[in-house]
Amino acid sequence: MERSTGRIDFPGSDPKEALAQKTWVKTRKRYDVDIYTIIFLALAVFIFLRLRSVLGQRTGNERPPFDRTARNALGGAPDKNVVTMPGKVIDQPPLAPTAEPAPPSDRWKGLTEPGTALAQGLDAIVERDSTFDPRHFLSGARGAYEMIVLAFANGDRRSLRDLLSSEVYESFDAAIKDREKNEQKTETRFVSIDKAELVGAELRDRTAQLTVRFVSQMISVTRDKAGNIVDGNPDKVADITDIWTFARDTTSRDPNWKLVGTGSAN
Repeated sequence: MERSTGRIDFPGSDPKEALAQKTWVKTRKRYDVDIYTIIFLALAVFIFLRLRSVLGQRTGNERPPFDRTARNALGGAPDKNVVTMPGKVIDQPPLAPTAEPAPPSDRWKGLTEPGTALAQGLDAIVERDSTFDPRHFLSGARGAYEMIVLAFANGDRRSLRDLLSSEVYESFDAAIKDREKNEQKTETRFVSIDKAELVGAELRDRTAQLTVRFVSQMISVTRDKAGNIVDGNPDKVADITDIWTFARDTTSRDPNWKLVGTGSAN
């Protein structure tokens, strides 16, 4: 009887052939794995190149994201006492590069006559700040006048602080505190602003000052805690004339003007 060796030989094959077949199978499996790996790598490279073509790549010249803080640091942080409001800001637009200066006799046509103190004051301001446009200023002053009057009536200290000089703010704030102390509320409504005209212009050192006369119609009434009227008339339109002075540092990058003085012709 022959002893079993535990090895199964294929018919018609010897041990050397069996060993060769096993070696070939292992080699084929190894190369199969390598082929799959190469396919996956090629696919990954293809996807990377497609994404790169769609999304782009950094070159070092990209524009940074918009940063308000950085802009303020470079351009000069705006004065905290001024707030920019659409359509209400008293600022100066840049002059058109092709605009020719008007003859001296026509320079302030519609605003004042040549040789007057107002004309001389406007000349001095323009000489210091070539971007100054009094007509544009008056358009913004009209809006600012309405905002300030309504903010005062509503006790809106935040808006007032942004639009007034510190001295004028303190005066307005004292009146609001007195009203709050007496538990009173003021209701004001504009009917119209009929006129906003320049009556004064002056350059003090580097500060430009412009005085404006406002003629308006408004309804204003002040009531106590119980709703009783203590001042004004809710059914009467009052004619109001205010004379306000605005100022701006001509060397500042901030184009906005602040209210520095108030008066009334009523």
